[in-house]
Amino acid sequence: MNSVVCISHVPDTESRIKVSGDGRHIDEAGLKFIVSPYDEFALEEAIRLKEKNGGDVTVVTYGPERAAQALRECLARGATKALHIKGESADADALGIAKVLAAAIRSVPHDIVFFGKQGVGTDNGLVGPMTAELLGYPQVNVVTHLEVADGKLTASREIEGAEEVIEAPLPAVITAQKGLNEPRYASLKGIMAAKKIAIDTKSVADLGLDESNILNQRVVFVSLQLPPEKAGGRKIDASDPAAAAQEIIKFIREEAKAL
Repeated sequence: MNSVVCISHVPDTESRIKVSGDGRHIDEAGLKFIVSPYDEFALEEAIRLKEKNGGDVTVVTYGPERAAQALRECLARGATKALHIKGESADADALGIAKVLAAAIRSVPHDIVFFGKQGVGTDNGLVGPMTAELLGYPQVNVVTHLEVADGKLTASREIEGAEEVIEAPLPAVITAQKGLNEPRYASLKGIMAAKKIAIDTKSVADLGLDESNILNQRVVFVSLQLPPEKAGGRKIDASDPAAAAQEIIKFIREEAKAL
């Protein structure tokens, strides 16, 4: 059972983001990057399939030099191979990224392809489904439970007021939701073993693609702006609960103008 896991290298969710001088990108100076959290669920599921059925887990990413760090982290957790498509993915839209990943996936033996349901930061949930369409594979998104056997998968996902169960033949694309599993940490043994695994690197051109069709031609970031600073809270001092309630209602009506 060979799996491909597509990952993105994103700013740590606890980092303080700054806008770069051009006003269109984030300032990466001093910024810590991590494997996108939803991709961790995808990776863990692929590793569990490998442990149960054998085969390889190939992690794939499209991004600049720093993205190799994310691949190395995935190898330390249990992936067996890594493929880095080098390029400035920040200048590509979802379809451009999907074209690169679809071409990369075609070059790797696989039975199932995993994504996180979205990449944090841009919260882009389009890449996985677009890649599935380009590959011509069935897809099941925001999956919370998965079973794979006899050339097919059975996946569960939560919908409003119910759980949906879907069967699909392999190969197929899965996007992982929180709750699918509990991702493992890298062990010391895994970290040492990962250092010995060579990361395969390719360019967009190596995949037979024209970079001019990958970088943004359809969606362009005009500007990035940080949200306004939050105003300080207001404390209502009242020993009488009824009086406090009246004061809160007055604030909501007259100052917040929410009623």
